[in-house]
Amino acid sequence: DHCPMPSETTPIARRGLLLLGALLLATAGCSTIDVAPRADLDRSARWAVLPLANQTETPGAGQRAAAAIEGLLHARGITHIVRPPAGLGAESLFELADAAGADKALAWARGADVRYAVIGTVTEWRYKVGVDGEPAVGLSLQVIELPGGRTVWAATGGRSGWSREALSAVAQKLVRDLTAPLAR
Repeated sequence: DHCPMPSETTPIARRGLLLLGALLLATAGCSTIDVAPRADLDRSARWAVLPLANQTETPGAGQRAAAAIEGLLHARGITHIVRPPAGLGAESLFELADAAGADKALAWARGADVRYAVIGTVTEWRYKVGVDGEPAVGLSLQVIELPGGRTVWAATGGRSGWSREALSAVAQKLVRDLTAPLAR
């Protein structure tokens, strides 16, 4: 009978093309997230977002990620957030290089009567190399209950965005998704 000419499309072909387009759009900004379930944490307690360990080649990534986390927690109703000092000893807290720096930060938090300390690691903070240069962010976070040091919540994830999307916007989306259980 009649076979459609290349310029003609059947309803099934149109639906297939639409589905393919939707799948491409959905995968353009990908993320992988593992988040612990909601923990019963006192949102009115003293919190501190400690500097994050920066395991990337991007200077200041730990500081930028910590600022994004602090801002989002504040927006979600955790308003008693104290800031650590700019540096302890010879090493700046904002670029933790080793476990000793993290121990110093936690010791400061205990001395500041902080109940919950947010710690973590930035594993990726860059624009990918290539034609599109997509932004990519990777974070691992923990909430430590003080003074004991017990981990009461944890999350880890990575997210990439569109080629014209700002790295800070991708980071904000990832932080929002990772910290969602802390706001409920």
